[in-house]
Amino acid sequence: MSERKNAPQNLSDLVDPVDQVDVDAVMAEYDRESNTRRFSGVPRVLVRYMLAAFSLYVFYMNLISVWPEQIRRASFVGLIVFMAFMLYPAKKRSAKRENYIPLYDLILGVIGAVCYFYYVVNFSDLAVKATRITPFDTLVGAVGVLITAEVCRRVVGLPILVVASTFVGYAFFAGYSLRRIVYTLFYTLDGVIGTPIGVCSTFIVLFIILASFLEKTNIGSFFIDIANSVAGWATGGPAKVAVISSALEGMYSGSSVANTVGSGSVTIPVMKKTGYDKDFAAAVEAAASTGGQIMPPIMGAAAFLMAEMTGVPYSKIAVAGIFPAILYFAGIFLMVHFEAKKTGLKGLPREAIPGFFRLFLTKGYLFLPIVVLVVMMSIGYTPSRAACLAILAAVIVSSFRRETRMTPKTFITALENGAKNTVAVAAACSIAGIIVGVVSLTGIGLKLAEGLLFLSGGIDIIALFLTMIACLILGMGVPTTANYVIMATITAPIILKLIPETPVLAAHFFVFYFGVVADITPPVALAAYAGAAISGGNPLRTGVIATRLAIAAFIVPYMVVLNPAMLLINASLYQIVQFTITSLAGMFALAGGLEGFMRDKLSTWQRILAVGGGLLLIHPDLLTDLIGLAMIGVVVAFQYGIKTGRDKLVAA
Repeated sequence: MSERKNAPQNLSDLVDPVDQVDVDAVMAEYDRESNTRRFSGVPRVLVRYMLAAFSLYVFYMNLISVWPEQIRRASFVGLIVFMAFMLYPAKKRSAKRENYIPLYDLILGVIGAVCYFYYVVNFSDLAVKATRITPFDTLVGAVGVLITAEVCRRVVGLPILVVASTFVGYAFFAGYSLRRIVYTLFYTLDGVIGTPIGVCSTFIVLFIILASFLEKTNIGSFFIDIANSVAGWATGGPAKVAVISSALEGMYSGSSVANTVGSGSVTIPVMKKTGYDKDFAAAVEAAASTGGQIMPPIMGAAAFLMAEMTGVPYSKIAVAGIFPAILYFAGIFLMVHFEAKKTGLKGLPREAIPGFFRLFLTKGYLFLPIVVLVVMMSIGYTPSRAACLAILAAVIVSSFRRETRMTPKTFITALENGAKNTVAVAAACSIAGIIVGVVSLTGIGLKLAEGLLFLSGGIDIIALFLTMIACLILGMGVPTTANYVIMATITAPIILKLIPETPVLAAHFFVFYFGVVADITPPVALAAYAGAAISGGNPLRTGVIATRLAIAAFIVPYMVVLNPAMLLINASLYQIVQFTITSLAGMFALAGGLEGFMRDKLSTWQRILAVGGGLLLIHPDLLTDLIGLAMIGVVVAFQYGIKTGRDKLVAA
């Protein structure tokens, strides 16, 4: 009884003080969005209320105002630009200086905001002028675009800016005038204030604020404890806890790096403590946290963008993402299990495991905001209103316990954090809008499709492979939302051109998945670097292991295109049963083959059969399915049948 009384109350209690990391320092190092200026005293109060006021402005703009879309978006970006220059220094090291904003940042912030509010004030006149804008209008637009690009460089980084600059350079090369380019990129809904910012200013920003309020309820720790109660006792328990908790946190988290650092600061030290290699421990967390971006119902906020860009209702997209997400996390879970069996790792002691039902009864109410969100959208509420109701639910459930009860100060802090986290996403979406604008202006997307069609020789699988490479390159170092916009604008049309029978949603899922896994694919692999910073491991080796663990993410997109029924698009019951069996069997075989272990060590021929059989199940054809299942069946028979019988004879 005394042992149980003194047992750890949650997983974080198992982390030795020597293994604890400075979460803020890791975030600042590997997540540019967290590298903000430091304020104290009166400046801190002013910044806090500036950001909180922005969040309130967003609520007003979405719930009350009836402004034209151009005015809504331009004012939103103008405020984002001003806040970005107040929060983000020109150089990373400058963030260490407290209460200091250089004069040039104040000037740039004001000029950038003025450019967008010039558009707001003169919207009617500019609409009449259309492409006949004056030289002064052109100057204002050009300055606005350049200052927005500087915001992106500071907040998001260079990769997406290099891509956007290349596209703008192509527009000049194609013979378009400066006035025409500026008009398209600044004054139309095809540029900076295009679809990405439109979705960001209506849906995404409210979900970011919702995530901030959910953090105040301490739901992240609850997810880790729930995962611990479910899987902590099992073979290799701490790694399985990381997989489950990261999948749960993915329901509201919009960043692979933030998810890795948030849950990894607890799960990685515990994994190391139970015997996992430090690089493997970091890779598990990085791969699972990256998978959070593909986890319905929010999918890193990309689900709302996908609904806008495909014309498919959000509810159908959320449902379509369920089975691919299950396969992704099943693949990681199985590889973790086989690794633990191979190295003889055990689970956590029973006294360190909280009771599931007791935990759910005492803290299960923390799920209520997410339940409210899903139910409201399912019955027809817009995502904006559903998010607002979920925020209200989060405020209510926070009051159930004294330690999470919101005071006016914590309420303002939640609004502040929501606005601060919005800056980075909005900056990325605005630059993504530039790419969309150039594609719309020049038709370069069609030229890229024709080039890939020539390189692939018209062979579907080669065309998909080349598209995958393009997605991995374009997605490196780019936040999830902007990442998806780039993929949807450049690479999704390529698939639809090369394989015309592909459903639009399947093409978008293909490019979205490969854009997301760029976060763990070397050489950039930001999530892997963040995990390695916590584990003390090698970042490159961590990225390689994470890529192997996330093998499902490199296979599921092909399965989705070749068999769209996996997205539950016009799928019959027979098809659902068929792809469920074959897909899970394929994941099991691939995990065992890549780890070289199932019940026991796999011989070389068994590994070849397991991996080959798993890959054959990708193609939705009865013949390949039967051959693949037969190959897997031989391996399973040797591992679980013949060898088990032989062991019993020896024991007898």
